[in-house]
Amino acid sequence: MIGRFDGGKISSDAGGLLLREVESRFQILKRLARDCFRDYRDRDRIEHTVGSLIRQRVYGIALGYEDLNDHDSLRHDVVMGLLSEKRDPSGKDRVREQDQGKAIAGKSTLNRLELTPEDANEKSRYKKIVADGGKIDELMVALFIESYQSAPLEVVLDVDATDDPLHGNQEGRYFHGYYAEYCYLPLYIFSGEHLLCARLRQANEDPASGVRQELERIVKKLKEAWPTVRIILRGDSGFCREEIMSYCEGESQLDYVLGLAKNSRLIEAIGGEMAEAQQIYQSTQKSARVFKDFRYRTRKSWSRERRVVGKAEYLAKGENPRFIVTSIAIEEKQARELYEDFYCARGDMENRIKEQQLGLFADRTSTSWMRSNQLRLYFSSFAYILMHALRRLGLEGTELAKAQCDTIRLKLFKIGAQIQVTVRKVWISFSESYPYLKLFQQVLARLQQMAAYG
Repeated sequence: MIGRFDGGKISSDAGGLLLREVESRFQILKRLARDCFRDYRDRDRIEHTVGSLIRQRVYGIALGYEDLNDHDSLRHDVVMGLLSEKRDPSGKDRVREQDQGKAIAGKSTLNRLELTPEDANEKSRYKKIVADGGKIDELMVALFIESYQSAPLEVVLDVDATDDPLHGNQEGRYFHGYYAEYCYLPLYIFSGEHLLCARLRQANEDPASGVRQELERIVKKLKEAWPTVRIILRGDSGFCREEIMSYCEGESQLDYVLGLAKNSRLIEAIGGEMAEAQQIYQSTQKSARVFKDFRYRTRKSWSRERRVVGKAEYLAKGENPRFIVTSIAIEEKQARELYEDFYCARGDMENRIKEQQLGLFADRTSTSWMRSNQLRLYFSSFAYILMHALRRLGLEGTELAKAQCDTIRLKLFKIGAQIQVTVRKVWISFSESYPYLKLFQQVLARLQQMAAYG
């Protein structure tokens, strides 16, 4: 057996063309570049447009390349040139001899994109591409709204925070006692699998910090698009704050179901139910739950009495009381249904956060500045949005309909293909023995049949 490196141009990421089809239909990254970034560079001296840089960065994350260093190796990849929409995807026509064969930008150019300060302008020396975080936030909500063909009757917003470990002296670096590490504390808001907000925050802030402001922004946009929609906020006890509950209560068609931290008064209130649950457990040797609906108000922090559902649960390890507080009337949802069927469903959001962090490198916030780390979180978020659009529209009804990003990447993106570049076309030749050939063809055909954005 003899191994030789003479096979011509070959890419290991040919399946990334599926993401290109998603982008061609919905123009997600095009709108991100066009509407959310200001480019102060001299147009006559630009080799890499804002659009190509953003495509390169986001597609790179989706394909499994977390570091800017990876892009120096990817500069020779024709598929990456195609994904970045370069006119010369092979880079053979580059002016400088040292750049020939390198269609896409290197790590230095991408680094300048990420590190541009907010006050940069045409007089700045190198960093002249300014990201507008407010417009990026608006686009994320707009993409969610556009995903519906007709107005929904109800939208559930799941809110949660997680830790983003830090290993340097980044701006906003603080020690978090619960996670026992230096970290950021990013805030996420999802609706089902749709990502609406990814906000980087310092770890010294309250878990609910900034939530009301984000809610006000998102709810306003949702009600402008769907005036009669009902919105329900769902979160754990970290978000059970007076300002959040009172805000929801002051808005029409806006309810909440939030975890409530236990205390002696709450435990006492379900004492009878806990005794009943213990009795059931002792007779059956199986975990037992008994629910109680009651009114409750804290002594100082709450402005009013509210509906609380207590779960009196007895397990092999003993008592396990849990509580939620809600603005939803008992006539609409009984205690057990509200807790087991509705509140517990929020656990799926944690899977979405893990998917973005582990599969799309949302925790790769290693620059020195909060602003640039927030931009990295945005890039990861849009990689997730692209992947979710592929899963929702292209993979529905297939064996990968519920697959996570790393599984989709492994089976549909990481495909070896031979590349041939001619004057007019780029030919991509896949292996005849590719094990997911029929699935790939099915997904590609489905995406190509969809109407384009606008």
